[in-house]
Amino acid sequence: MSLATEFKEFISRGNVIDLAVGVIIGASFGKIVTSLVEQVVMPPIGLLLGKVDFSKLKWVLAPEDLSTDAVEEVAIQYGAFINTLIQFAIVAFVVFLMVKAINRLRREKAAEPEVAPVPTATEALLAEIRDALKAHPRA
Repeated sequence: MSLATEFKEFISRGNVIDLAVGVIIGASFGKIVTSLVEQVVMPPIGLLLGKVDFSKLKWVLAPEDLSTDAVEEVAIQYGAFINTLIQFAIVAFVVFLMVKAINRLRREKAAEPEVAPVPTATEALLAEIRDALKAHPRA
């Protein structure tokens, strides 16, 4: 089997395509969550905490030297880290809700009683013959 044929077979499997779709949707969902946190959730929290912009919170280790272009500010940007933690919490909560919904659907499906298939006319006739033979055994 040639390399191209094997690759074509691999890429055409349903799992690979499902994974690709999941990655693309996940990346888009990440952008939505980032926007939600930075532009919707954090501004009111910052306002409640005294008009604080979390994205600009940082500990400056070495201030920028304005006299030269060589030295840039060195800082630990903990505000951006707080935003990232909140984004993670939102994504984790949404994934939890999705898994919970899927598990509920699985439990409901497992709880449904299986409906016995309706026998065909031939099967019903054969069952009647069998029952009649059992009721009247030959001597």
